[in-house]
Amino acid sequence: MKTLYSVLLCALITVMSYGQEQNETKKDTTRQKVTKLDVVIVTGNIKNDPVLTMVYTNYDKNIVQPKNVADLFNNINGFSVIKRGNYAIDPSFRGAQYEQLNIQYDGGTKAMHACPNRMDPITTHIIPEEIAKIEIIKGPYTVRYGATFGGVVNLVTQKPDYEDYGLHGKVSGGYESNGNSLVNLAQLQYFQEKYDIVANAGYRDFGNYDDGDGIEIPSSFRSTDYGVKLGYNFSDNQRFQVHWRQSFGRDVLHAALPMDTEYDNSSILSLDYKLDHIGKVAKSLTAKAYYSYVDHLMTNTNRPSFMMMEAASAVDATTIGGKIELNWKPVEKLNVFSGLDAIHIARDGGRTRLVKVMNGNVLPMPMTFNDKVWQDSYITDIGVFTEAKYTIHSKTILTIGLRYDNVISDIQDPEEDFATMYDLEKRTEHNVSGTISVKKRVSDKFTLEAAYGRGVRSANMIERFINHFNVGQDPFEYIGNPNLKAEVNNQFEIGFKGKEPLKNGLNSFSYETSFYYSFFENYIVGIIDPTITRKFNPMAQPSSVKVFQNLDESYKTGFEVMARIDFLNDYYFKTELAYVYAKNKDLAESLPLTPPLNTRLVLGFQKENFWGSLQYNLVSKQNNISRSFGETVTNGYQTLDIRFGVKPIQNITLGVAVINAFDEAYNSHLNFSFTNQVDFERTPITEPGRNFSAFLQYKF
Repeated sequence: MKTLYSVLLCALITVMSYGQEQNETKKDTTRQKVTKLDVVIVTGNIKNDPVLTMVYTNYDKNIVQPKNVADLFNNINGFSVIKRGNYAIDPSFRGAQYEQLNIQYDGGTKAMHACPNRMDPITTHIIPEEIAKIEIIKGPYTVRYGATFGGVVNLVTQKPDYEDYGLHGKVSGGYESNGNSLVNLAQLQYFQEKYDIVANAGYRDFGNYDDGDGIEIPSSFRSTDYGVKLGYNFSDNQRFQVHWRQSFGRDVLHAALPMDTEYDNSSILSLDYKLDHIGKVAKSLTAKAYYSYVDHLMTNTNRPSFMMMEAASAVDATTIGGKIELNWKPVEKLNVFSGLDAIHIARDGGRTRLVKVMNGNVLPMPMTFNDKVWQDSYITDIGVFTEAKYTIHSKTILTIGLRYDNVISDIQDPEEDFATMYDLEKRTEHNVSGTISVKKRVSDKFTLEAAYGRGVRSANMIERFINHFNVGQDPFEYIGNPNLKAEVNNQFEIGFKGKEPLKNGLNSFSYETSFYYSFFENYIVGIIDPTITRKFNPMAQPSSVKVFQNLDESYKTGFEVMARIDFLNDYYFKTELAYVYAKNKDLAESLPLTPPLNTRLVLGFQKENFWGSLQYNLVSKQNNISRSFGETVTNGYQTLDIRFGVKPIQNITLGVAVINAFDEAYNSHLNFSFTNQVDFERTPITEPGRNFSAFLQYKF
């Protein structure tokens, strides 16, 4: 699979050559209309969009500086974040997390983490200020964007105004009082008829923050990012784009992980091509190829365990992938998308331990041990798909999709004890997923959506190949299982949304809700195996380990509700609720990392040159927990956020905010617990206390 990227590049060059030949006779002396790449999923078109989607585009109004892209999910209904520190943050949607969510950039680009503790999730490898909007498909209701289990999250980077030629740019800076944190960004854009270039650079320096009780939480980090995007328009219906970006994390403290990050370097290259308006039946052809590499070093230098054992893990991850898709219309009412996509994930690296104390005795000569972290493993997924949208009539769209994934996995340098446990051979899995849905615009004021999706996810590399490492929320060592069956999510959902005009100073009432039920097959969790004892630090408790296994019976159900009243032209009041209930019938407990009931009340105003809001967050107590995962009951809490923004003069935006104005001391249920820290017991990480924030941006 080392040649996968070369194959995708060759395919991309081939379709470009084909497009060039097709367009030699289509020269036009008028100004070209730039073909837009398929980097967005939700376009606002009932005939093209997947069902049960939502779009979040409110970043500029947040004011508070995001630590990384995952912070942008905090105010999206149905989302929570899993926190191990200020840097290692993962989004969670309806209790689905990690590879259960299909997270990508610009319609397909991916960068997988190198650290087995997820110190460097995909959300750390791009500048948050570069994100223009976040698109979410709420379940496995499409087959076009890779294997999907719990939903698709598409992070869309900012797109320039291709009609506005010349040089443009922006600079911005932000400050947060809690941690004395600084954020800076600079961007330049230059556009001409045939080509355009965008370059940006950012720097973030976050210090340790204080929680609501004034306790300092070790969470500081620095990161430097830059990116260059070059686009070329071969003709009015053919465009090619190259995007290169790098991110460099330094001195990252992870309060809830056993080690800290010395450095985390990532490089991402993506190539995109589109040929539009091909013919009567074939409408458009798109192609994408991408490559990412993450180089990661973590140590325990600043941890209490360093006095007994020095540990350093140098690991790396390579992700190669791409996609080719043809949009064709055999008849007027039938719109079909057919294609092939592929992703190859390879990881390697090891941990070096210099043991100074063994069994309570100081060694006269420290002993060195080398542990294989990833055991030189890889997973390759090649998928083929077809998704058809049939227009029953102008206001009703039926969508049917079918997908097949061929998943190959192998471990090429196993530890001796791991090889003894399993019959290790290259493995091939055959996964079939599909969806059927209907979207009906009952009237201009009311839309109804209903869907069923079968999403299939093969086990990730941690679940397959990790060997006696602490990768969970609890202190257990975990062992992978290369024989795991693929998880299956059978999800049913119905949703509706609408907007009604009002009178007497009330402008309109809008609402949106979704109700869903999922039953799982072969759900993957770590389960205690008392027959196996821990390998490292054998005197520590717990003495047994957890082995990843499949569950027979589990399910999840829940809903999201949003209601909003607009009044006096510029004012609004909005409330949002999200609830998830999950059950692991095999162990008679909840599935792990299930968020509690979350409610938001927002009162705000939005004028042309200034805006503001009061957001009251109410999070309920969570006693529906997974004790086998190491979860504990989490108390509810209430916080208040205040935001205000203004454009005092043209091209300048100023924002101020107070986050957690009550200075509440609290922790989210999904936060991991303090690990290997001085003066901290094994309790969940507490969140920042009161935080004053300011943001300034200038565009030219």
